[in-house]
Amino acid sequence: MKTMKELFEILLENGKSGNDCMIVTVTKSSGSAPRGAGSRMIVLADGMSHGTIGGGSIEYEATKQAILGIRQQTSFLKSFVLRPNDAADLGMVCGGQVTAYFQYVSHENTVFLDQCHSLLANWDRAKQLWLLLDLTEESNWTFQYMTDATDASLHNLADSGYAFPEEPSEYSIDGRHYYIEPLVKSGTVYVFGGGHVAQELVPVLTHLDFRCVVFDDRKEFANPELFPSACRCITGNFEQLSELIDFHPEDYVCIMTRGHLCDYIVQKQVMQTPVSYIGVMGSRRKRETLREKLLADGFTEEEIDRCKSPIGLSINAETPAEIAISIAGELIAKRAGKPL
Repeated sequence: MKTMKELFEILLENGKSGNDCMIVTVTKSSGSAPRGAGSRMIVLADGMSHGTIGGGSIEYEATKQAILGIRQQTSFLKSFVLRPNDAADLGMVCGGQVTAYFQYVSHENTVFLDQCHSLLANWDRAKQLWLLLDLTEESNWTFQYMTDATDASLHNLADSGYAFPEEPSEYSIDGRHYYIEPLVKSGTVYVFGGGHVAQELVPVLTHLDFRCVVFDDRKEFANPELFPSACRCITGNFEQLSELIDFHPEDYVCIMTRGHLCDYIVQKQVMQTPVSYIGVMGSRRKRETLREKLLADGFTEEEIDRCKSPIGLSINAETPAEIAISIAGELIAKRAGKPL
């Protein structure tokens, strides 16, 4: 499955190659729909698609509609009912209803393609990034993106007191109807230690739309060639994190350095920051050893319990790849607001 960033890269590449396409975005879903709002795929005139809005019958039917829309050079909203015996029944037993917006993109629409290029240029730099579609006139959409809710081009929304959403949603104001979606959610995953687990973890997290920074005191393990999907690699002293990183409440920290001492040095510093998640790789015995050292340093039991150790979901993971999956699962749950 393609990440959201990869889909916009594919969109831009096809525009440059002279290919018209259709962006199919789920704007609303209810019941047991296979994918929620924000699911997206790009369909080309020959039926080739990238991304997914749920697979199966709904994706088959949406692809047919997208090809027809490309031929007719038009954009439109369409609802799919996923219950047996309804008028728009797709023969799916999961139940629910999905509304998708079919956004026709001509390769001659240089204004939109330039906007996509600018969006991608801001992708890794922005702490938060929203997409906004004006769907007041289905066949005549307009597109904007913003990196801050105070963006002057969207002052009418900001001044109205509208809070930009954490999840895809629809919103109406002053007679206009918008679809708004966070493309980049605030929060960075700081991975301390660039060893085997980190090398498995960072690509997985990036594929899940987490933004990752790798930190190691060895240049060869904080190397962009080793971590091409990381937005930043930092070589520095583990004892001087505050000089190199400005931690925020929405950030995540994964500690997996080359040894207990380095882990301890990092952990006692990040425990004094407002980050939302601290995970430390290692055994339960290591956890108790570090707990004793942290208690001796004056940290309370409550402060120490902020840290998840051993890091990751309990799935009997053993290999670096398995451990990476367990950590990714835990971060997904944390991002979704689930208790750990």
